[in-house]
Amino acid sequence: RMLMTARVCVAAAMSTDYVIPPPPTPSAAIHGTSERFALRRVLCVGRNYAAHAREMGQDPERDPPFFFAKPADSVFDAHPSLGASIVYPPLTENLHHEIELAVAIGIAGRDIPPGQALDHVFGYAPALDLTRRDLQKAAKAKGHPWEFGKAFDRSAPLGAIVPAAQIGHPTRGRVWLEVNGDVRQEGDLSELIWSVAEVIAELSASIALAPGDLILTGTPAGVGPLNPGDTVRAGVEGVGALALGVARD
Repeated sequence: RMLMTARVCVAAAMSTDYVIPPPPTPSAAIHGTSERFALRRVLCVGRNYAAHAREMGQDPERDPPFFFAKPADSVFDAHPSLGASIVYPPLTENLHHEIELAVAIGIAGRDIPPGQALDHVFGYAPALDLTRRDLQKAAKAKGHPWEFGKAFDRSAPLGAIVPAAQIGHPTRGRVWLEVNGDVRQEGDLSELIWSVAEVIAELSASIALAPGDLILTGTPAGVGPLNPGDTVRAGVEGVGALALGVARD
């Protein structure tokens, strides 16, 4: 009966007439295969490294984590062999880089205990949380939502996802970023205030996680500006690397 219901739903979806064509499904590369990881949404953890919290003028106490989101179509492939680039985004004069470990969810769940959280992970990748810092700060000063400082076109460059079946679940490893060959950010996964398992458990207590969700777990200290003409290289030890150019127009 369940199979029949699923077939009916698929048939109904295939026969639906849309007013406009459905957009392409956002997806990410998977290391070592031509298969793609379909993306559902991007969920980000704020200030999950103590040193970064301090550089942002915040107390790094272990308060409950807070989250914000980016659209799934802000993600694009940026593994080093591609020569990926972005055009310097509009409405900002202070674009910042933030290197992070991304966690790709492969199994749905809600109210997931920390001890079972890693069972829901498909894999890991390096990611950038590009930020229009001036827009974010102006919104914060007014008590407004600061989503537009984070959620804009091509604001989430992503390296190839490496399945956890291949590398396990990293808890240590250098997290780094360099601009034009100069190291700007450097930290270690062991410095996360909230571990990957704890982040998954906390998120799933609020919303149901599903396959295709991508979680960015926070950035170490050293965030700073990018300018047109810059070249960025970044990565997470044991996971992978990404590369990005910033175009003038």
